[in-house]
Amino acid sequence: MRVIQMVSSLSFRDKVLLIAITCLILPAISTFTIYNYLTKDAVKEQAISSAQNELKLTNEYLKKEFENMLYTLNFIQLDTELNTIFKYPSRHSASIEGGTEYEEFINDQKVQQKLDTITLLDQKSYVTILLKNGKFYTNYSFHEFNPLNLKKEPWFKILSRLKGYRSIWIAPQPTMIASERRNNQFQLSVARPLRDSHLGVYGYAVVTVMENRIIDILNSENTDHSMVLLNERNKLIAKNHYFDRELTEELTERLGRNTLDVMTIKGEKYLVNTRELSITGWKLISLNPYDHAISKINAIFKRVFLIQAIAYVLFLILLVYLLRKVLNRLVDLKNLAKKVQNGDLSVRSEAQGNDEIATLSTSFNLMLDKVNEVIEENTLTQTRKRQAELAMLQAQINPHFLFNVLNSIRMKVMMKGDYDSAGMISSLSKLLRITIDKQKGMIPFHEELAINKDYIRLMNMRKKHEIELKMEVSIETSNIKLPRLILQPIIENAIIHGLNEQEGYILIKAKFSHPIFTIEIEDNGTGMRKEQLKRIQEGFSNSMAESSGKDKRSGGFSSIGLSNVYERMTLTFGDSFLMQVQSEPGKGTKVSMLIPIPEEERHV
Repeated sequence: MRVIQMVSSLSFRDKVLLIAITCLILPAISTFTIYNYLTKDAVKEQAISSAQNELKLTNEYLKKEFENMLYTLNFIQLDTELNTIFKYPSRHSASIEGGTEYEEFINDQKVQQKLDTITLLDQKSYVTILLKNGKFYTNYSFHEFNPLNLKKEPWFKILSRLKGYRSIWIAPQPTMIASERRNNQFQLSVARPLRDSHLGVYGYAVVTVMENRIIDILNSENTDHSMVLLNERNKLIAKNHYFDRELTEELTERLGRNTLDVMTIKGEKYLVNTRELSITGWKLISLNPYDHAISKINAIFKRVFLIQAIAYVLFLILLVYLLRKVLNRLVDLKNLAKKVQNGDLSVRSEAQGNDEIATLSTSFNLMLDKVNEVIEENTLTQTRKRQAELAMLQAQINPHFLFNVLNSIRMKVMMKGDYDSAGMISSLSKLLRITIDKQKGMIPFHEELAINKDYIRLMNMRKKHEIELKMEVSIETSNIKLPRLILQPIIENAIIHGLNEQEGYILIKAKFSHPIFTIEIEDNGTGMRKEQLKRIQEGFSNSMAESSGKDKRSGGFSSIGLSNVYERMTLTFGDSFLMQVQSEPGKGTKVSMLIPIPEEERHV
């Protein structure tokens, strides 16, 4: 609650800065958190991928070594000459007893030569061949190891049950060759029964290599982390020089329960990768301290993170600076508003530019100018009003005095028997009264007709030739209200321009057809040409635009004009009002007005 009150008390500029900084900091923190989480996974995946590549390469070397051992077994089993020698005692036992020792010696030499040929000096392996008749062949000395002791091993009993060319891999196995025990604690072997389709199993072949052969492979491709080879029961076969015995025991115990890629051993995290050897079914495992595995990649991500953080801080500083510079103009406007509130209307904003603040500043200045103008106009209006009120008091008597004088003259003329002159004075008095009376903006249509009767009477007294006024007016139009003096300008134009002050008639027609009130003023004058008619029609459309700059004088009835009638009727009844002029040379002119009557006027 206190935080909300503190935020509410801040100025608009500080609120905008707070919102901007908050909207930047929150996404930045979220981005850095997600980035840190994702980079950890990426670093871990990259380290695992690198370790797997090394593991794959080591696997290829081990696979090559084991294939060489199998190749030796296959050679022993498939070589025709060796098989003949191995099987001979079984097939011809009787003949051998009577044979010469020389033949047996030659056969032994052939076997020994073959064994020496299939084992290379730089890839030393020990070959043992045990025959069912108790005879054996080796490529090592009998003093090094008695091959008949192999029959006492637990795995030897399994050999006779193997089918076809299947082999059995034995490891770990204590070193049996006496000369190798000093440098090799263990050895690994592969064994296979020698079988014939007729005789069955006639012997056994065993190929053995020392532990250091495998250790050399594990050390050659991995110089910075531990690697170990385990059998199918997770027993240690060989390890490189980084692997200590306690770590091996801990690892073999853990592998029996899970195969996690990250494992904590003795309080330290290790990255564990496992690969199964397809030939033997054994496991090749690399064990790399997790911090060491990710150190190089993690250093790259940390540098990128640091650069991003620095860039963000610089951007935040720049944003705050620019926002303060922009929002300071709003602060200036606030200070100006306070001065105006205190009554100083002479101040003005100096903010410039094309942005919203500059527009607001310009509008503020224009508003102050307008306020000053309104104050000056109100002052001037009040002065003029006081002057007008005084003038009105002085002139109040003038209209009444004029009408009283005209009535007195009319009565004297009537007393002398000059009724025409009296009627003329009466018509003039009515026209003056309707002209001077400012209260009557709208009058009933029957009053408008009466005014025009008086107007025609006055015009006939002025002219040599009388004009006849005809009316065809329906009774329902009598009380429809119109602006005063609407027909007079049209009749005046008909007398002056249509009839050319000659004899003739003017016909006024009026009817109401819901909701349109139609008025037609027709004369039998000279008419107009098409050019004149077009000019008058164009004058109607331009009358509204011209009226704003027009100087309207009230010097006489005839000065109002058709455009004035059109303008007044349009202002009164809207754009739905329609005024048409039809004329032909020699046939007269007809002016039609179609007036939409509002709903409230239709029931009068």
